Amino acid sequence: MQNIVLDTNSLVMAISADNEYYKVWQDFLDGKYNLCISNEILEEYVEVIGRNLKPLLADMISYVILNSENVVMVDPTYSFGLITADPDDNKFVDCAIVSNARYIVTQDRHFNVLKDIQFPHVEVIGIDDFLQELKAQ
Repeated sequence: MQNIVLDTNSLVMAISADNEYYKVWQDFLDGKYNLCISNEILEEYVEVIGRNLKPLLADMISYVILNSENVVMVDPTYSFGLITADPDDNKFVDCAIVSNARYIVTQDRHFNVLKDIQFPHVEVIGIDDFLQELKAQ
């Protein structure tokens, strides 16, 4: 099973049952891929979902994530600092490196800089491409 990191914007898109991206969340619930997270990532998920949607929904999503067997919880002890335009995004990069994730799923253009970095190499994929990959499985 592949390890992936979901940027917060992709998770927010995926948790709404009213759009095509819900398959990303459903496939996570069905154990079709491993979601790699750190405490920092989980905190951001809760903060953003709670602020933009509902605090109760944020709590429920974090509960589901923390209690899923297909979650890889990591504690990066080193920050590679590969994204300088928005250093807060580095938590996703560090998680991907430590968890040996296949890629980061994101819509954030700040991650495009990773395409030019040879080492450590971190793949980035948009949610549309990830969705197509899931549909092809």
